Amino acid sequence: MTQKMTHWFYLALVGAIAVMMPWCGAKGATGSATTRADGRPSPNILFIMTDQQQAGMLSCAGNTHLRTPALDGLAAAGTRFEWAYAANPVCVPSRFSLQTGRMPSAIGMRTNEVQLKVPADMCVQSLGPVLRRAGYRCAYGGKVHLPSTLSQYMMQHGYEKLTPDERDGLAKECVEFLKQPHDRPFFLFASFINPHDICYMAINDLARHQSQPITDNLASRVCEEVLDTARKSGDLDAFIREHGPPLPDNFGIPKAEPEGISLDYVGGRSFRQYARQQWSEQTWRLHRWLYCRLTERVDAEIGIVLQALREAGLEESTLVIFTSDHGDMDAAHRLEHKSVLYEESVRIPFIMAWKGTLPAGRVDREHLVSNGLDLLPTLCDYAGVEPPAGLPGRSLRPLVDGRTVNDWRDHVVAESQNGRMVRTADLKYCVYEHGQHREMLIDLKRDPGEMTNLSDSPEYQDELNRHRRLLSRWAERWADETGRSYMIKPDGDTQPASLPARNR
Repeated sequence: MTQKMTHWFYLALVGAIAVMMPWCGAKGATGSATTRADGRPSPNILFIMTDQQQAGMLSCAGNTHLRTPALDGLAAAGTRFEWAYAANPVCVPSRFSLQTGRMPSAIGMRTNEVQLKVPADMCVQSLGPVLRRAGYRCAYGGKVHLPSTLSQYMMQHGYEKLTPDERDGLAKECVEFLKQPHDRPFFLFASFINPHDICYMAINDLARHQSQPITDNLASRVCEEVLDTARKSGDLDAFIREHGPPLPDNFGIPKAEPEGISLDYVGGRSFRQYARQQWSEQTWRLHRWLYCRLTERVDAEIGIVLQALREAGLEESTLVIFTSDHGDMDAAHRLEHKSVLYEESVRIPFIMAWKGTLPAGRVDREHLVSNGLDLLPTLCDYAGVEPPAGLPGRSLRPLVDGRTVNDWRDHVVAESQNGRMVRTADLKYCVYEHGQHREMLIDLKRDPGEMTNLSDSPEYQDELNRHRRLLSRWAERWADETGRSYMIKPDGDTQPASLPARNR
């Protein structure tokens, strides 16, 4: 894809816009951005996203090895969802899902494929353009990392771009934006990079081991800068013993780990294999320490934005949502980075707060959430406009309002480059594309660290087949052709049935 949209894509966009004009007028289907259908004014929306922050990387979630006062305060003012998952635990697919409300497999996306073409109708119905047509002033700052066709369209027809800075500069630009007078509701998308810089510890460590130069970019330099604090202590081992978080309880490698993880994921990148096989326990603890410090760094940047919101007198008129695009393995199973379907990688923080309107201090440990699928319907609900038709997600508004929702989903699905996952109330099932042992079934209630694969356990065969069936039906309904090609049919099934309408 060149810098200018190709001729075919331009024509497709024009055609899609023309077809959709009755739906996408400034007032939307049920109201305008200034006045909702129920007569109440639509809120401003501040959406804050970090990169590579797993669900456990908040002090309010019980992590005693870091302090996240800004996000703790946000959680205390609203609802934190304990069981929220990324659609795919890697940057571009997850961000595609957040913008479009669709699974990455809807366009055949497996991993960070920025040149993959996004259909015109998905671009038109993406988050920024939808809210802009609803009357919102939409602004975007920080990391984008999307397929080029989608990013080009949403920046031309959805968001005004504040800054490409992903760090302190983004916080400063958000402050200036919030200080401005606003004659209509705004949607501010603030996309911070950290704690993503943690990626460069393993990458640079392997480079040193091979006597190669380390990566020379800002993220790598920030990683090295923070690590220098530990290196300059004089006695690095003593520093780690005193300051390094202990190894996690699930530091070990499951005996029946699928080859889709042990070979495809670990073996696919040399630095992953090096870390898993060569790092000492001290190095893993240093990695965990660095991850905490980078998370604290981005929390401070977020705190600047939230303070500006308060000082501008906008807290009571602004819905604030925080999440991350995916997590990090953080030494679980001797892994770092993301991309796999273990909890540390795929489960992410999700917080919603609106001072004076939403209940404060709630932790939802009941409902399963997909941040990518549910964000667009949720924001449309608050803006008072109908979401695009045919999306698999649902609005979270009834949940944060404290209303009883009897028909909420009983499972949530996530994808990876080479696997699929379905999570139910207590169990989690994964199937991978390659390997002799392609399945993994975990009883999360008994085994939250995912150390025991129950896929061959006789007492769990009924549950294994139930989860195979749930995943197969999901793949059929939402046209996941890639996943369907390697899913294992339940015993006795010849063809999966259609998924009931409410079981989304």
